[in-house]
Amino acid sequence: MSLKVYRSKRNFSATPEPKGEQRESGSSRGLLYIIQKHQATALHYDFRLEWQGVLLSWAVPKGPSLDPSVKRLAMQTEDHPLEYGGFEGVIPEPGYGAGTVMLWDRGTWKPEDPNVAKSLRSGELKFSLFGKKLRGSWVLVRTKNGYGSAAGKPAWLLIKHRDQFASQSDVLTAEPRSVKSKRLLAEIAEKGHGNVAKAAKGDPPGGGPKS
Repeated sequence: MSLKVYRSKRNFSATPEPKGEQRESGSSRGLLYIIQKHQATALHYDFRLEWQGVLLSWAVPKGPSLDPSVKRLAMQTEDHPLEYGGFEGVIPEPGYGAGTVMLWDRGTWKPEDPNVAKSLRSGELKFSLFGKKLRGSWVLVRTKNGYGSAAGKPAWLLIKHRDQFASQSDVLTAEPRSVKSKRLLAEIAEKGHGNVAKAAKGDPPGGGPKS
């Protein structure tokens, strides 16, 4: 677990993203879980789980699904600092990940097996989420070849387990707003002097339901 790659990709004199420090995990508040909706070159959802002082991170192009029959591709990315768990705003051009970032969901998580390192090595991480939008039992499963891009990033599948929180409803459309500011992507971009038209492409038609 390291922030070296994260820091090497960013110019902290230009981006509002936190530089952060690696620190101890597992305080009394529980292990942090967040999802950031990110309208960059393409819309995706950044799924992050706190472990060993950093946020383990996966980019989920189509976002999470509450339907257990749906398997969503999740590309593993660099570890992020815990301070990133509160970040929402605009990453300016031409920086890495330039675009609008929304804090779409947050809460805590609990691994089914406390030996998370072993689960990651084996390619199957089972856990429970206690978020505002996502709850219940989930699993990350590494694909058979393990790598799904030219960049060589490990490819996983994010899958909802069958429990009382499973549903065929589209949580992405039903819950399009930030859990931090209640704003849509376009509204976050406008406040941060970003590209509003680009950000709006990640919002549902008409802005979606109010929350």
